[in-house]
Amino acid sequence: MRAAAAAVLRVNAASIEFQNPVLLAAGTAAYGRELAGVVDLESLGGIVTKAVSPEPRKGAPAPRVAEFDGGMMNAVGLANPGLDAVSSEDIPWLSANVRMPRVIVNVVGSAVEDFTTVVEGLAGHSRIDAFELNVSCPNVKAGGMEFGSDVAVLTSLVSRARAATQKPLFVKLSPTLPSIADTARAAAFAGADGITLVNTIPGLVIDIESRRPSLGFGTGGVSGPGLLPVGILAVHRVSQSVDVPLIGVGGVSRGSDVIQYMMAGATLVAVGTAALRDPRAPERIISELADWCDRHSVRSVTELVGTLEWPS
Repeated sequence: MRAAAAAVLRVNAASIEFQNPVLLAAGTAAYGRELAGVVDLESLGGIVTKAVSPEPRKGAPAPRVAEFDGGMMNAVGLANPGLDAVSSEDIPWLSANVRMPRVIVNVVGSAVEDFTTVVEGLAGHSRIDAFELNVSCPNVKAGGMEFGSDVAVLTSLVSRARAATQKPLFVKLSPTLPSIADTARAAAFAGADGITLVNTIPGLVIDIESRRPSLGFGTGGVSGPGLLPVGILAVHRVSQSVDVPLIGVGGVSRGSDVIQYMMAGATLVAVGTAALRDPRAPERIISELADWCDRHSVRSVTELVGTLEWPS
């Protein structure tokens, strides 16, 4: 990419400089090394790693992924090798690859203290730039209710994670929350440096031949193109309520999708399903974004953030 175009795409979010606003979403980048040589990781603004929990998680039974006409369903079950393995094996690999983009670690847990354990355990690694707290997980101590659906629990979770690190914290919210703007405001008040919008939507796809769910777990999360307008609306609503940077995610497959998210109020935009289908998609999306900015004489992509004009 030309130096002038590269300069146009630089953004700052939560005091971190990103070479461009395009990230790989959690669950699609693994921990970096798995995609090395498949995706041009160096061209990205950053990656959000696969989930990390205190202990290893086997995850959901196979099959874990099922496609349908409007996108993709997944029920991975937050499978991951656990904190110790990620800290001793995956983070050193990232540290050795100095040309890798920014690294945001996705954090999950079954209880509030799990999030603090992971953040404390990884906060000392200089290669990690920020954490993304996935509060759409089920809280086993609250009967399976999502952490993000209870403001008191969410406040405690974010506050405790905040005390565990000086690195920026992004809180990832579900689109099914009754008032996603109010929840985002509570997270920011508790110490979040940014908000990620959105997680997947619960859904069900049936194999009509077997009359069974297409996924081994039964239900799963809907992602892909159909999630785009849901994510954009959530970003717009939250941008009106908080003064922290937003990561827009859901349904991104073209440069124009990134522009929509940014106009709605996002500073960073993550690509998920599109990258799974086509590992070259992130590079193409970045190129399309740069070309659009050039055609429209945009001097900095940050000029687009929050420029949506609502009809009167």
